Amino acid sequence: MDERRQRFEQLAPALIGDVRRFLARRTDPATAEDVLAETLLVCWRRLDDLPDPPTPWAYGVARNCLANAERSHRRRGRLFARLAVVDPPRPIPAPEPADVDLIAVLDRLRPVDAEVLRLWAWEDLGPSEIAEVLQISVNAANLRLHRARARLRDELGKPDQASGHIETTGGSRQ
Repeated sequence: MDERRQRFEQLAPALIGDVRRFLARRTDPATAEDVLAETLLVCWRRLDDLPDPPTPWAYGVARNCLANAERSHRRRGRLFARLAVVDPPRPIPAPEPADVDLIAVLDRLRPVDAEVLRLWAWEDLGPSEIAEVLQISVNAANLRLHRARARLRDELGKPDQASGHIETTGGSRQ
């Protein structure tokens, strides 16, 4: 291991902890981690300039990197505001409500059947692609898909089975 790398690896653990705490008191966690990475990069590049002890110098680097990050964030905000005036964002349509009945039926199917149907209907895969995903032959995928569709059709045709009981009156089914 070269001498430069060895020196940095000796300094880095203490610097990381100190600078991380320094930044955590000044900004959000995501920004703090980004600025910490930039600070360590500067420390690595300027390893020969690091004074003893290096922590105050590293705090200065972190402070400058944080100021750069905050300026960049403000510039990005101003750009977004100008773009919103020039090209206002279009409203995003609300997602369609989930088909609760279909989801309930899928949950009642065997997991193998439900997976084949999801691959076919939700992921829009053909039998050969389903075969590749499940690591089975194309013929097996075709057969599973055919059977799963039939089971789904049967389940959809059944009355609500959620309670597990069929209502009866006077001994005859309604």
